[in-house]
Amino acid sequence: MIRYFLILIISGIIISCGGKQQNQVAKPVTVASYEVRMVIEHDPTAFTQGLVFHNDNVIESTGGDDSWIAVVDINTGKYDRKVTLDRGFFGEGITVLNNKIFQLTWKHKKGFIYDVHSFKKIGEFNYNYEGWGITHDNKHLIISDGTEKLHYLDTATLTEVFIKTIRDKNQAVPKLNELEYIEGHIFANQWETNLILKIDPNSSQVIGKFDLGNLEREIKRSNPNVDVLNGIAYNQKTGDVLVTGKYWPKMYMIRFKEPVQ
Repeated sequence: MIRYFLILIISGIIISCGGKQQNQVAKPVTVASYEVRMVIEHDPTAFTQGLVFHNDNVIESTGGDDSWIAVVDINTGKYDRKVTLDRGFFGEGITVLNNKIFQLTWKHKKGFIYDVHSFKKIGEFNYNYEGWGITHDNKHLIISDGTEKLHYLDTATLTEVFIKTIRDKNQAVPKLNELEYIEGHIFANQWETNLILKIDPNSSQVIGKFDLGNLEREIKRSNPNVDVLNGIAYNQKTGDVLVTGKYWPKMYMIRFKEPVQ
């Protein structure tokens, strides 16, 4: 009889501990702040799809009927070394790896590779989903397709290795767009919002949010026809982040402040 009661007690403890683990509540994601450090002129006709720092230069990609990539003068917002896509291709995000620019297109399921110095096209690659944003972690190219999924490609073969589904606690996070890899985390514009999401690539969880609604409201006061926030470029030398949007007449150099837990 004593042994029977001991078994019941031990079983109760095990069930209780198991239940506690299963019912743990995830920490709420904090909406963090930022500071504006510089405002830069930007071409208001640019339908911005990608933005990236390479050395001391900024490279931008655009979409639409006149899709192009170009080097942006960070002081004036003017362009240099501009390459226009063949008509019919709708340009999307870009990233730079191993002195190559990788550019996505939207529905053609085809990417282009350029020499970063000459902007000469040196290759192409294919994928079987829509191309939206692209970045890399030095091991993989990481591509968004407008859903909650991130596709990881081998940087040598450009074949898909695995897919990650990004979640905010238990909810899938849709409309992931322009991407930037910053100090071990993926930062993503969420299309049709003013949010930049900070993603832990190990857990695939959103761990921070930055609401840039104030910048969009400021821009819309001067030009009500601007489109959504889009474009994140990290300056590794300064720790600043350059952001802009589609048809925005300004770019903003900002500094993210870490969420207060």
